[in-house]
Formats: sequence, structure tokens, C-alpha cells
Amino acid sequence: MMDAAPFELHPRLAADSHFLRDLELSRVLLMDDARFAWLILVPMRSGMRDWIDLAHAEQHRLLDEVERCSRALRACVRPDKLNVAALGNMVPQLHVHVVARHVGDAAWPKPVWGVGEAAPYAADALAARKAELLALLESAPRG
Repeated sequence: MMDAAPFELHPRLAADSHFLRDLELSRVLLMDDARFAWLILVPMRSGMRDWIDLAHAEQHRLLDEVERCSRALRACVRPDKLNVAALGNMVPQLHVHVVARHVGDAAWPKPVWGVGEAAPYAADALAARKAELLALLESAPRG
């Protein structure tokens, strides 16, 4: 269960993503791979490894925030499919991936993990993607 320690983002998540914003429970990150529109939600609670480690109300809050981010991604890039996963095999800190997928993308139809090399965002593309997602998150319904 939860430690008394303050929330700290796992170094791998910090290295592989860009901060987008904090929601009520989760820090929202944009994965630094322009091949995929990909958000990561990290509950800002220390010591969390699995969904069930969160208090019951926070489990539901996280689900609401996943929905909010999913709707923002859908509006942003109009994917053929949204993939939502909380694996944590490489990064033990509880986090949820929301990945917008398009038929024919770099990994289709397989999972995005371990396919090719990440294509970091160019500065202008990163700024544009972040601005659009932030606006969509602000306008998305809150659970």
C-alpha cells in the first residue's frame, strides 16, 4: 500500500515522456514518440504498483481520468482504435497507457512496445500536440 514518501515520477517515465498536466489524481504525460499519440497517466501516490493498491474511490477517479484522456486523444487524432493498458513490467510504478492507434501505423496490428525506434517529437510538433491536447483536456467532461 501507500508509503509516507512524497510522489516521485519513475526515472524511466520521466526520461521517455513530456509533462502535459496534472489532473486531480494523475500526472498526465505525453510519450516522446511522434509515431503514436500516446498518453500515460500516473497516479500521484507513492508506493502504488497495481490498480488495486489505490483506495476504492481513487480507482474510480483513475478510470474517470483515463476516460477523459481517451476522449481528448480521440478528438485530437481520430484513431481507428484506442488501446488502454496498465502493464508495469518494465516500470513498477502504477501507470496507465492510452495509445491512439491507426490501421497501418508503425506497429499495427501488434502492440506498440518494442517496435522500431522511438521518433522523438520535433520542438514545434511537440508544442502543437501539447497545446491541442491541453485544450481538449480542459473541454473534456470530468467524471
